[in-house]
Amino acid sequence: MRLPCEVSVSSRLLPSAGLRGPGRAVRALLSLGRPPGAGDGGAAWLLLSTARHRPGNKYPLKDNIEQIFTKFVEEGKATVRLKEPAVDFCLSKANVSQLKSFLSAVKLAHRGTEEERLPLPTLVPPKASEVEKPKTKMTIASRKEYPLTRSFPYSLEHLQASYCKLARVDMRMLCLKSLRKLDLSHNCIKKLPATIGDLVCLQELSLQDNQLESFGVALCNSTLQKSLQSLDLSQNKIKALPVQFCQLRELVHLKLDDNHLIRLPFKIGQLRQLRFLSAARNKLPFLPQDFEKLSLENLDLFGNPFEQSTPLVPDIQLKIPLTLFEYSARATVNCRIPYNSHILPSHLCDDLDLSKTCQCGCACLSCFIQTTVTMNLHSVAHTVVLVDNMGGTEAPVLRYFCSLTCYSQFLDRHLQSIR
Repeated sequence: MRLPCEVSVSSRLLPSAGLRGPGRAVRALLSLGRPPGAGDGGAAWLLLSTARHRPGNKYPLKDNIEQIFTKFVEEGKATVRLKEPAVDFCLSKANVSQLKSFLSAVKLAHRGTEEERLPLPTLVPPKASEVEKPKTKMTIASRKEYPLTRSFPYSLEHLQASYCKLARVDMRMLCLKSLRKLDLSHNCIKKLPATIGDLVCLQELSLQDNQLESFGVALCNSTLQKSLQSLDLSQNKIKALPVQFCQLRELVHLKLDDNHLIRLPFKIGQLRQLRFLSAARNKLPFLPQDFEKLSLENLDLFGNPFEQSTPLVPDIQLKIPLTLFEYSARATVNCRIPYNSHILPSHLCDDLDLSKTCQCGCACLSCFIQTTVTMNLHSVAHTVVLVDNMGGTEAPVLRYFCSLTCYSQFLDRHLQSIR
């Protein structure tokens, strides 16, 4: 039985001799077995092997365990205290299930009464690869370097595979559960698999310069909601992002440059952690109303064909009297009545998710007045890249009104402000 982990060995006699305690923990392999030549009836020993000393040091276990500390075993940590020599093995960064099994075997070896139940092998020095520090970073910069016959190390936390002409995401990457940063920039990927959302530790995802046309709803509903902090979708062919995109509420950095975006996510104001937003050189005619809720450090919207704001030329989609659907939908949103696909048809849930908010705070769905007004982007961002070559930092933003009364009140305030 073997346990890869980090180990620091400390002698309990050092303090009495005025010597310093143990140094840093090192990557090691703990092996449980019998010394060569001991046969099946021999007592179990513990072998501690490191990259510097692969033959390792052996320690007897029978009637030699003073105590085992397991308070932090769920974190992959434990301490095994031997009687002779008077040393403590401090274990860390171990697989939790493997650690529990290993400690159970150590206890049996200590008792010495049930050794026959332990299928213990003969202790032999491990291979060099078994005691080396796990590889956490891997960079692949060309198709020639891409591993076709060997798998990716499961310990990877940072994987970059750029300029590899990948047409799809390699499913082997989606088994790397420790992955925190995935960089697949400068490839030919057209579609993202929903299983990217199974990478529960993923914090940074770069898909710059691919051929993506969409960002799937399944990804927005995955565990990425709690982990993803940085997303780079620049230089793709995306025309729009789904409403559910705004459920990725831990996003801090978002890059959407050089796409075909005709609109930003409708509920973008829900991205409360967002601080850096770049959507330069797209096809945005205006910004969504929720854009005014953002609080950014840096904003870049250069090169978009923003239209002139038209507060005096509204798009009127009111129906008087309101339809029964409009009345009931407004009441559902305004009164915050819970709903889901188990209560209402899914298309009605989608309609309610897309409800607009009037300046008075009330909701409206299909009956509203729509117009655009000019917003100074400095009101939502500390640093603003110029919108155009003329030095402008203003852009049109949508406004909705639930009734003629609300629009009239807005119009009065607007006319007074320009006099």
